[in-house]
Amino acid sequence: VQLQASGGGLVQAGGSLRLSCVASERIFNNYPMGWFRQAPGKEREFVGTIDLNYDNTYYADSVKGRFTISRDRGRNTLYLQMNSLKPEDTAVYYCARRRFGRDRESLGSYDYWGQGTQVTVSS
Repeated sequence: VQLQASGGGLVQAGGSLRLSCVASERIFNNYPMGWFRQAPGKEREFVGTIDLNYDNTYYADSVKGRFTISRDRGRNTLYLQMNSLKPEDTAVYYCARRRFGRDRESLGSYDYWGQGTQVTVSS
């Protein structure tokens, strides 16, 4: 099982970044996927998720309207487009696979995780 996240970096407030998460086909094409983040000294928190059917997406209120999740099935890649970034978005971002029928926002609903990519937003 492999999930490889990339695309993090340092960006000024108001800027944009796009994170990518490459997964093996067996994981990617047959499961809903999600993004979480963890800031220093804080618990890992839900960012958003994409369902398997119709690619419906759901987001945390803190990122709604600024972040967009998408998936490219041909490339087995999950994306997180982040716009209008704020200093409070600074965190390590993780992609993960969600188990069927589990709550979209709960950490325990996700069983396989990527290694994380650092996003730092300067003010």
